[in-house]
Amino acid sequence: MAMTPEHRPRRAILSLLIALIAVLASAAWAQSPSEQVERWGVYEVVLKGPAEGTPFVDVSLSAEFTNGDLRVKMPGFYDGDGVYRLRFSPGRQGAWTYRTTSNVAELANQEGRFTCIAASGANHGPVTIVNTHYLQYADGTPSYAVGTTAYQWTSVKQSIQEKTLQTLATAPFNKIRMCVFPKSYSYNQNEPQYYAYEGKPPKDWDFTRFNPSFWRHFETRVRQLRALSAEEAAWLAGTVKPRHKPF
Repeated sequence: MAMTPEHRPRRAILSLLIALIAVLASAAWAQSPSEQVERWGVYEVVLKGPAEGTPFVDVSLSAEFTNGDLRVKMPGFYDGDGVYRLRFSPGRQGAWTYRTTSNVAELANQEGRFTCIAASGANHGPVTIVNTHYLQYADGTPSYAVGTTAYQWTSVKQSIQEKTLQTLATAPFNKIRMCVFPKSYSYNQNEPQYYAYEGKPPKDWDFTRFNPSFWRHFETRVRQLRALSAEEAAWLAGTVKPRHKPF
């Protein structure tokens, strides 16, 4: 069935959210593409491609990652400035290969390989449910979450964001519940520095164009939480009315 214009933004949103989930679920972050990555870390493929038109919805990109009999297909996404990214968190050690698929020739049939090595340090893998009522990491380590809530900490003033990180560094919390998108409520009345889409508040949004600066900033904050061994319980938005409904 042909994809209608109203379906395209949904596809773009889904692809980006899947990539975001892969980042949040991993216990380590790869700063750049590497020939080795830890189990449950993040391996990233960076490609150059077209920047004209509306690449968020017009360009499709995915890759199949293979390790023996295991094959995993992951969607890629456009990150602005002609840059396309694929991110993959391997759950099995050993040699991996990948091959890309795209409707754009310069992004299609790109191949590579890397080695997944043993996890180290505080990298225990994603959290899973065991025996209905308990949580543990993928390597069997019990998960005990002591959390706090800071829904809008990535949308408030930069000085407050930095203070939040400083506070968490000395606090007993290892989990933080936070929102992805900005929202307006009694503790947050300011306009955020970045919005998720291009456009103009309060209602003039282009849902076919993400704002890469918003997502890069969010990822920076996620990496900083990782450095503090703090896990994120990320909501798209809370139950309070979203600020200017940016999604």
